Amino acid sequence: MDISVCIVNLNSSKQLEKCLNTLKSGIWPLSYEVIIVDNFSKDGSQNFIRTKFSNVRLITNRRNHGYTSEINKAMKIGVGRYKLILNPDSRLKPESIVTLASFLKKNDGVGIVGPLVLNEDGSFQWSCRRGVARPIAVFSYFLGIAKLFPDNQIFTGYHLNHLNINDINEVSGVSGSCMLIDQNLIDEIGYFDEKYFAYQEDSDYCLRAINRGWKVYYNPKAVVIHKGGHGGSNSVPYRSTFEWHRSYMIYYFKHFSKDYGIIFNIIYSIVMIGKLIFSEIFLLVRR
Repeated sequence: MDISVCIVNLNSSKQLEKCLNTLKSGIWPLSYEVIIVDNFSKDGSQNFIRTKFSNVRLITNRRNHGYTSEINKAMKIGVGRYKLILNPDSRLKPESIVTLASFLKKNDGVGIVGPLVLNEDGSFQWSCRRGVARPIAVFSYFLGIAKLFPDNQIFTGYHLNHLNINDINEVSGVSGSCMLIDQNLIDEIGYFDEKYFAYQEDSDYCLRAINRGWKVYYNPKAVVIHKGGHGGSNSVPYRSTFEWHRSYMIYYFKHFSKDYGIIFNIIYSIVMIGKLIFSEIFLLVRR
C-alpha cells in the first residue's frame, strides 16, 4: 500500500463528501486506503460514510475525543508507506499527492512535505508553510506586523511571507490540513503529541522531526483547496477557541520557554490568557 489517507471528522459530512470524491484524482495511480475517525458527529456523517463510501474504514467514537489522539489512531491502523494527514474540508487537485509522494521518494532525508494550499476563492492560505513559532514571530503575526513588513524576515518568521509562494522551500512546518509523512519518520519519532487536544500538533511534529535531523518541505507543485472553518472546530466554537490558545501555550513551554527568563514567560502567559479572554468575549458578542 502506498498511501494511507487519515482523516478525523466532526460534523463535516458535506465537505467530507467533496473531499473523498477528489481522492482518486489526487492519488491515482498510487494505491491507497482511507481511514476516518468520526468524533461523534451529529450531522449524519457516520451513516453517510457507510452508505456512500463503504470501502472506507470507519472508526466511530461515542464522544468528541479531540483531533490529535484520533489522527494518531488512524495513522496507527494505516499500512501505507506514506501517511496522508488530511482535513475533511480539503479537496485534492489532480496528481497532488502523487507529486508529494514522488518528492519524498526522490529526496533523502525529507520526512514531511506539504502542498500549496488555496482558499476556495483561489487566494493563498498562508498557514500551509511556517517558520518556527518563536514569540517574535507569533506576536508579529497576531499584531499584523508581518503584513506591514512582508519582506522583513524578522517579522515574517511565522508564515514566511518573504518567500515566493511558487518556489519549493525547506521550511519549519506545514499545515495539518494536508501533509504527507514518510513512515520511516514515524517509526523514528512516533506520533503526534496528544497533549494537544487540537491545533499546533502539526507544528510540534514538524519541529520534532527537524530536531531529529529530518527535513520538512513545502512543495507548491502540488495544490490542495482547503475550506477552513466548516464543521469540525466551527461546530464547537468556544471549545475550539480555548484549545487554539491552549495549544500555543503548550507549544511555547515545551520548546522555547527555557530560552527565555521567568519574567518573559510570565508576560507571555498573561498576553495569551488575555487574548483568550478577549477572543471568547468577542465570539460571544458576535454570535
